[in-house]
Amino acid sequence: MATVEFKRLTKRYGTLEVVHAIDLAIADGEFIVLVGPSGCGKSTTLRMLAGLEDVSDGEIRINNRLVNEIEARDRDIAMVFQDYALYPHMTVYGNMAFSLRYRSIARREIERRVREAAEVLGLSVYLERYPKELSGGQRQRVAMGRAIVRKPQVFLFDEPLSNLDAKLRGSMRLEMKRLHQQLGVTTVYVTHDQIEAMTLADRVVVMNSGHIEQIGTPDEVYHEPASLFVAGFIGAPTMNMIPVKREGADGLRLADSEFIRFPHPVGAQSDLVLGVRPEDVDIASEGGAGRASVPATIDVVEPLGADTLVFASMVGHQMALRVRPEVRPQRGMSVRLNLDLERAHLFDATTGRRLSPAHP
Repeated sequence: MATVEFKRLTKRYGTLEVVHAIDLAIADGEFIVLVGPSGCGKSTTLRMLAGLEDVSDGEIRINNRLVNEIEARDRDIAMVFQDYALYPHMTVYGNMAFSLRYRSIARREIERRVREAAEVLGLSVYLERYPKELSGGQRQRVAMGRAIVRKPQVFLFDEPLSNLDAKLRGSMRLEMKRLHQQLGVTTVYVTHDQIEAMTLADRVVVMNSGHIEQIGTPDEVYHEPASLFVAGFIGAPTMNMIPVKREGADGLRLADSEFIRFPHPVGAQSDLVLGVRPEDVDIASEGGAGRASVPATIDVVEPLGADTLVFASMVGHQMALRVRPEVRPQRGMSVRLNLDLERAHLFDATTGRRLSPAHP
């Protein structure tokens, strides 16, 4: 196992800078997920760590060893790709053993490692099959097994579940979580899927346009988003964002109409954004302590079984609510939305940074 550190890590293609001097320290045995939209620089960052892309500026250190100029094969890492990258003419055993044979490891040791990894991944009965005879999930486990047998210091995963259907992705997430708990190898995982990030990570690194927006535990990035970008990217449906103006020491004016009192000091900024998670909005006749009651009109109701999603128009803005499954308002119905201001956040509308403290 190993620590990994980025110091002012930068990547340019000509004059275009796609990763902007990022800093990140990954602890020994930690599972880190880089998450963000397409084009945010997360895969480029992973490829620099893997040695598949040159570093333009800054440092990459593995166990405090500078690896910028070290070839990929000598970094003692193993990478699992989105498309599995299996050799179609080799059996499962052959695919898993290939890198060990390339390193001239003794045949008996190869046999031991392959069968041990196959047992861990539930592949023992498939060792003589070819990739075309396997399901997508089985192929992905073979790709993981090929990485495991190398006993690397660091595992790298580049969107490994994106080719799987939703049900299989769920089961593979459980598989990967169990595997990390069992092996304890330092892992860097790239995805655009926030569910994967939230369920797998010890810490999440949210990236945007080549910058790191926030580093934190899944709970921290969800309940204490550092910016409007993080608040809008993490969560499904995402946080409700309502433009407001400060009025007095603790007052907020919504769309030049509704006035609400925020339970904490508002600060000096005039133009703000009030952020409220869907689960912190409900339908009620009146507000209560620490809550604001605002008129709205129901637009769409989506029953999901365990709960119900409701979308409503409130002072000219679309609001999402996650409510009890038995709550089924009708489209066009006039209601009042209760906003739990104790759990809400305020953001600077100009910089996008969160101003309010966390309210767990």
